[in-house]
Amino acid sequence: MTTARPPASPPLPTRPVDLAVVGAGIVGLAHAVDAVERGLRVAVVERDARAVGASIRNFGHLCATPQTGTVLEYAMAAREKWLRLSEKAGFDIVRAGTLVVARSTAEMGVLEEFAAERGREQVRLLDRAGVANTFPAAHNSNEIVGGAHLPLDLRVDPRAAIPALADWLTANGVDFRWHTHAGAISPGIVHTARGDLPATAIVHASGHDVDRLFPVLAEENEVRRCKLHMLEVDPPGDIRIDPAVLTGYSMLRYGGLAATGPATEVRREITERAPETLDVVMNLMFTQRPDGAIVLGDTHHYNRTHFPFDEESVTDLVLREGARLFGVDRLTVRRRWRGIYADSPKTDFLVATPAPGVRVVSVTSGIGMTTALGLAPTVLDDLL
Repeated sequence: MTTARPPASPPLPTRPVDLAVVGAGIVGLAHAVDAVERGLRVAVVERDARAVGASIRNFGHLCATPQTGTVLEYAMAAREKWLRLSEKAGFDIVRAGTLVVARSTAEMGVLEEFAAERGREQVRLLDRAGVANTFPAAHNSNEIVGGAHLPLDLRVDPRAAIPALADWLTANGVDFRWHTHAGAISPGIVHTARGDLPATAIVHASGHDVDRLFPVLAEENEVRRCKLHMLEVDPPGDIRIDPAVLTGYSMLRYGGLAATGPATEVRREITERAPETLDVVMNLMFTQRPDGAIVLGDTHHYNRTHFPFDEESVTDLVLREGARLFGVDRLTVRRRWRGIYADSPKTDFLVATPAPGVRVVSVTSGIGMTTALGLAPTVLDDLL
């Protein structure tokens, strides 16, 4: 009995493509999308058989409103493109916004100051009853004092949206080379394990693995890997919650919220109540998947190379704080996984030119889904 072999990959094109992209995560796909919209001939090289990295391991939260500065500009531009692409590529997008839950006077103060700065179009304050209308678990918690709704934020299922984007790009002429390792890049050529791919312009978008081909560049920008503890849990009481949900921990993490005066008091409160959660850089938040499962997280651990062993005590902290948020005794885990993304203390966006016609691009702040579609046009404007 013979075993069927997979079809051989077609030879790489000998005529240069206009743009070669290394990496089929959201940052790479964002550049391919923008290039296709410019009418360019594009090829994408991806070492795995499909996207399996940070782009599908995340919350699917397109968290635009809490950002600030350039990040906010990219996020708002990306928001409009996500809306257009959801129609073109046929994936669902949820326009339910973000619910930020306040569990103290200081946390409510952050939201009140943020609302005064941004206005009602971006931030709508809620009392406790208003929070409970969207987040029924508020009825189980005596801690919740109010909150805010951020109506412009969006949500997708990354496990569906990323493959849908790749399929749409394929249908629009992009040449995907899956399961093809790029071992080196020189001006005008991506050197792969299957041969050389000539290209007029090249974007290297391999996320946290930027140091594999460009170690000096990574060292100069202090690029490291941020490891996340992520969980999928059963929805308590089979509740349904449409918006993404953030908490006081998020007020310490997102620029627009962290810049408010009361954010300092929020940090002091958390330090007094649960300093161990700050030790693991917790950002307690969740989204709900189409099948009802709650994606809950997360914690942040930084290193250039992580040991392969995860501490169950860190997961226990996330579950403890998640149960407290939902007002239940315990949560039941369906799945758990490790997220990894690129981080740099020097910049939110690494865009470098290691050679003529080549750009190395990495979102080094954990917000690739939120910003990549806004960042990519600025990169290609300069490159092409």
